Amino acid sequence: MAGSDCFSTLHEWESPDYEPSLPVSEKSNPLTLDIDRASANRIVRMLQACDAQMFQEETGATYQRLLSEQVVETLMEVAQDVELILKDPRDSLVVLSGCGTSGRLAFLISSAFNRALRELDQSLVYSYIIAGGDRALLSSQEAPEDDPKLGMLSLKKVCEGKKRVLFIGISCGLSAPFVAGQLDFCLQHPEVYTPVLVGFNPPHQARDEPIPGCTFTFRSVVQRMQELSKSQKAFLINPAVGPEAISGSSRMKGGSATKILLEVVLSAAHAATFTNTPITYKSMLQHMRAYEKTLDITYAQTEGISALLEAAGHSLRCGGRVCYLGWGSLGTLGLIDASECIPTFGADYEDVRGFISGGYRELNNNEGPLGPDFCIAHEDFLHQVLPSLNARDVVLLIYTQSDDVGEVARLARRVREKMSNLHAVYHCADGDAEAAAQQDNISKLCLSSLKITWQSPASESLLHMWELSTKLLLNAVSTGAHVLKGKIYHNYMIDLQVTNSKLYRRATRLLQRLSGCPESQCEEALLKAVYCVDKLTVDITSFDITTHTLTARNRTKVVPLALVCLLTGCSLTEAETHLEQRPIIPVNPQIPRQA
Repeated sequence: MAGSDCFSTLHEWESPDYEPSLPVSEKSNPLTLDIDRASANRIVRMLQACDAQMFQEETGATYQRLLSEQVVETLMEVAQDVELILKDPRDSLVVLSGCGTSGRLAFLISSAFNRALRELDQSLVYSYIIAGGDRALLSSQEAPEDDPKLGMLSLKKVCEGKKRVLFIGISCGLSAPFVAGQLDFCLQHPEVYTPVLVGFNPPHQARDEPIPGCTFTFRSVVQRMQELSKSQKAFLINPAVGPEAISGSSRMKGGSATKILLEVVLSAAHAATFTNTPITYKSMLQHMRAYEKTLDITYAQTEGISALLEAAGHSLRCGGRVCYLGWGSLGTLGLIDASECIPTFGADYEDVRGFISGGYRELNNNEGPLGPDFCIAHEDFLHQVLPSLNARDVVLLIYTQSDDVGEVARLARRVREKMSNLHAVYHCADGDAEAAAQQDNISKLCLSSLKITWQSPASESLLHMWELSTKLLLNAVSTGAHVLKGKIYHNYMIDLQVTNSKLYRRATRLLQRLSGCPESQCEEALLKAVYCVDKLTVDITSFDITTHTLTARNRTKVVPLALVCLLTGCSLTEAETHLEQRPIIPVNPQIPRQA
């Protein structure tokens, strides 16, 4: 796809006629309709064009955007509230909460800003909540997303004894009941809590389905917050950033935009508190533009990213593994990216794994070590994984000039003794000659070495840019590798796990879109695949969605099986045989490849 072709369709998704029944976060992106047939290089350029949509200027009518005046002004107001807490932290807390990727970013961001406070010898004011607890930092724990009471109780526990709490709930699609329960709790206790909602759909597209056991829907919570926002007693930060490159995969733009918005807010509050730098519209906008520049710097490495993507795709196609070995917060991003492959692509646990130097000591999560199923240290890699690596596998080193480059070199040598498919991605500031000399030793050990060079702003700001760049790069590698493996049909996650109500509804819509069959027939086929039956019983049809999703947690290839049955009329057993012989879903000639 030529660049001009990419950008000519940038605004197509904003048309009221484009997939009108879907919220922005669930629409398919016109730029990537044939990503499943693209080369590695073309996949990277498609992802670049999709990420560029985050910084599109507002077109005047349909949606407010990341750089819209109202969004920037709201960021300033929230930053001022954070500043008040930083200046008087007694009995106060800033809580970041979310599900899946949103919760992982809540952890990453709260950890980073607590670290900054620790270095200044200041009181720590940030706390995080993730649905499913710390295990959800490293694996799919999506059932708790549907539990608003659990969300409320977890918030209540974290804030016990606090007299002032700024609560930031993140739900990319304005849909997670876990976060809705927390926001509702905040609204019931305005004397303590000021709620902030971060998401990427307009308010009228917030989910309006009844939540079992609740008198509210996510949309009704949003409507109450809209009313309170007029007096700055609640805040909505909900720019549209465009559909995801892989439909509904909010780990990508949704996650990136979450990181940008919250870091802009908290950085401005810290600067105002500790360096007397006023919070201004101009400074907020400049900071956001710096993140836009990060996209340009990252995607200037298209050839190198494409080569990594190609290597990872070849590895997965051959039954091999991709291992990220990271340092510091970039290591955390490796853990996050790896954890997201299982629910997104139906990947096996061993397909993509992340490891971090220092393990849980470096991660510094609330619950500490999470047991033998979650071994994340480089030592775990050396003892448990390295002995069985072979030529099919890929190892990627991820680090910066600030890390112990000697340690990186030692680990690189250990890997290189076992296998040659070793690669490196590292970030450095322009003009650091000493780091460049040390890096030469590592580059000689690697099949490829991707160096991303940056001009030197304030060190904390530079680390945030390195993190976003690494997130974009790892998202591209893991997404592209699974595309090449055949896990994407058009630009849809065909092998997604159906483990909560959001994913259940997404699976039903996907089957309807790809088969052309009525919704009721698609839901029936989905349930047959979930319960492994060719005929549904009265009991099965009487179960609620929670029961369906709990059962689906123990099933694999639910959506592909249902789709094959719908397209061919075959039995489940016949569909299983078909997928064993040919894991890529056949194109239905009745479904056009253009929207």
